[in-house]
Amino acid sequence: MEVTDKTRADIKGGTLIQYQETLRLLEIAQVPKENVDEFKSVSKFRIFNTNNLWVNLPAIKRVIEDKTLQMEIIVNHKTMDNGLNVIQLETASGAAIQSFEGAQGINVPRRRFLPVKTTSDLLLVMSNLFTLNRGNLVMNAKRSFPSVPLVKLGTSFIKVKDFLSRFQSIPDCLELDSLTVSGDVTFGKGVSLRGTVIIIANHGDRIDIPAGAILENKIVSGNLRILEH
Repeated sequence: MEVTDKTRADIKGGTLIQYQETLRLLEIAQVPKENVDEFKSVSKFRIFNTNNLWVNLPAIKRVIEDKTLQMEIIVNHKTMDNGLNVIQLETASGAAIQSFEGAQGINVPRRRFLPVKTTSDLLLVMSNLFTLNRGNLVMNAKRSFPSVPLVKLGTSFIKVKDFLSRFQSIPDCLELDSLTVSGDVTFGKGVSLRGTVIIIANHGDRIDIPAGAILENKIVSGNLRILEH
């Protein structure tokens, strides 16, 4: 199993633990509520599962035939878009690691892990933080830091259609450390985000970041409208 160093953006990622002399995958949904903050710690649990697995097919065939493949059912509590609370039962493919003697976790460079699970992730890979090199997304050489910014987009950005409608163009993120956006916010063309940027539109308010704006270590709140004329 490939693992990589955990950052603040990866605090929910599963990690490897040694339990009953066996290497096991521990997911956040398996952690008691009182221990979740401890699980999220980047100092105590320094690595997380990238979901890249290297497997030996004859070994898989053997454990299936011997009925020794162990994969716990994970009980995951979810809330649907209509507010309905449901219980999702799932298994993690990486959990099978406990069924193979001699299985190991290999700490790989961050460049082998580039998840796009949310629109916050999508913003990063669509930005100038990355360039294409022979079909692979690689960190832009102009980026001063090897780590990616921490991005938290609010509920108005959850769906891809809504996310795309709020950007006339993807902002320049080369010098961005962290971005938090909440509420009804839109971005004009050629916006640059640098350092730590927080944009909060309260309920009933709207913030339009104008084209060409440079936000560096700024907190923007209240109401800002750019009207057509």
